[in-house]
Amino acid sequence: MAKTFAQTLLGRPGYTNGISFALLVLRLVVGVAFLYHGWGKIQTPLSWSPPESPLMIPAIFQMLAAVAEFGGGIALILGFITPIAAFGLMVTMGVAIYMHAVIFQQPFVDMKGGPSFELALVYFAIALLLLVSGPGKFAVDYRLFAPKTTRH
Repeated sequence: MAKTFAQTLLGRPGYTNGISFALLVLRLVVGVAFLYHGWGKIQTPLSWSPPESPLMIPAIFQMLAAVAEFGGGIALILGFITPIAAFGLMVTMGVAIYMHAVIFQQPFVDMKGGPSFELALVYFAIALLLLVSGPGKFAVDYRLFAPKTTRH
């Protein structure tokens, strides 16, 4: 039986319980973190970037970042449309890495506790992992899209 696009992208079979539990914990922690990061942005989604910012971020991109962080956080917590949410977060974190590393010329890690691009890069790596691996068995995606013969 041929798999649909949704089954291939969202309902990947073959997860063990251990891997699924680890992915659940990762999704919950990172999802809550992004929910908090996105909360302030989603309050004023078209104008959260300060006017004195070195890059004038167009309102549409500010809105996309707000939705990626707040909506992506909710999606990760639920394990719903996980690859799509992970991709949005990767793009947002890619911009954050660029801003901190190239524009502000901040270090990867500031040993004195100053600003750096470490956290953005860690979030980028986690989003990449979730994009490639999927959400695990303990996720809405798995319940909706995994072939019924592989669910247990």
